[in-house]
Amino acid sequence: MICTRFAPSPTGYLHLGHVVNAIYVWGLARALKGRVLLRIEDHDRLRSRRTFEDAILEDLAWLGFVPDEGLHPLRRQSEHDAAYLRALSALQATHQVFACHCSRKEIAQERYPGRCRHRRLRPGDTPPHGTGIRVVLDDEPEGFNDLALGEIVQRPAEQCGDLLLRDRDGHWTYQFAVTVDDVNDGIDLVIRGQDLLSSTGRQIKLARMLGRASVPHFFHHPLILKPDGQKLSKASGDTGVRDLRVAGERPSTVIGLAAAALGLIEQGEAMDAMSAGEVAADSIRGRL
Repeated sequence: MICTRFAPSPTGYLHLGHVVNAIYVWGLARALKGRVLLRIEDHDRLRSRRTFEDAILEDLAWLGFVPDEGLHPLRRQSEHDAAYLRALSALQATHQVFACHCSRKEIAQERYPGRCRHRRLRPGDTPPHGTGIRVVLDDEPEGFNDLALGEIVQRPAEQCGDLLLRDRDGHWTYQFAVTVDDVNDGIDLVIRGQDLLSSTGRQIKLARMLGRASVPHFFHHPLILKPDGQKLSKASGDTGVRDLRVAGERPSTVIGLAAAALGLIEQGEAMDAMSAGEVAADSIRGRL
């Protein structure tokens, strides 16, 4: 049975962009007779707040998006340290893993140039305070078939260089945490926005390095963009679901706003979670 996930970060309130993602996640899962796992991605300990987590759960329930698992008990990345340490140990045993002193400011680019590769860690080593942990990626490309965009080939080593697994503050990175969780949770369909497309090749490669034999299916859906071309963001407080609730809007109206923003339905139409999911699945039926 296909398993996908809805994985919000509790660093702000849900906005219409999250509703779009939920429409596709639940819609494709139901169309494929699969299940949806809820995961709270609170790897960012500095910005994550329990207040936002509670609001996310309340808003999802209000909208009618009910996960099949991961709610009781709630799955939080902050409680997965043991799994991440096991994965790190496995990588240390089979690949070149090293400590890195470099800050984002020092790198000043997306691709890490490899300046700390000589500080190799042995299995079981603990990096000194103030260092991150990276793993060397091979030069081989990674190809995958995206249900929205077709065949895609990426070269992670050229895109990002040596991949950061844990930052200098001791926090697991998004790339590492989400890959380990997807492997452990048996996620075989990843549904997310096109802003995360560049992460896909490196996550596939990292999963292979951790022993995953098969590549998940991917669907990178379009984003709702603001007039200036920027995506909606929690940090900017864009079109928050909570604000729409306070203003007296119904769940079907909010879901309709999100679906209409991507052209799935006509402007002004109201639609419940299940119906919106069916429309989303129908829009790509030939590719499922």
